[in-house]
Amino acid sequence: MSARPAFSSVAEYLSALEPARARRLKRVLSLVKKSVPDCRPVISYGMPAFKQDRVFIYCAAFKQHIGIFPPVLDPKFTSALAPYANAKGNLSFPLDEPMPMLLVARVAKAMAKQYARKPRPRHARATKRAVAATR
Repeated sequence: MSARPAFSSVAEYLSALEPARARRLKRVLSLVKKSVPDCRPVISYGMPAFKQDRVFIYCAAFKQHIGIFPPVLDPKFTSALAPYANAKGNLSFPLDEPMPMLLVARVAKAMAKQYARKPRPRHARATKRAVAATR
């Protein structure tokens, strides 16, 4: 079993791909960036990803498909994503079929929203103590 190469940048990842796969993935990556303008590209788990406060989407090229991870949890997407979702809910877009770019853009926006950090109380115990002190 050979080890996966370690990439230090998205450009390095793309340059290691066969040209047709690199072009297809580059279009997807550009679309994610355009759909979520305040995100930034990073390499995470050895593949291109996008980050706001934290990584919200991974996009990778494989021999037969472009993969997008992790699963979209928004139930509004269930029927639209059904043809592309695997058993775990990750998306697989075959290279020999047209890429549904509008759907990919919607997925990117939904993933950014799904993984946005939600503000939380400074510390749950401190909040409980403050409430108890007022009684």
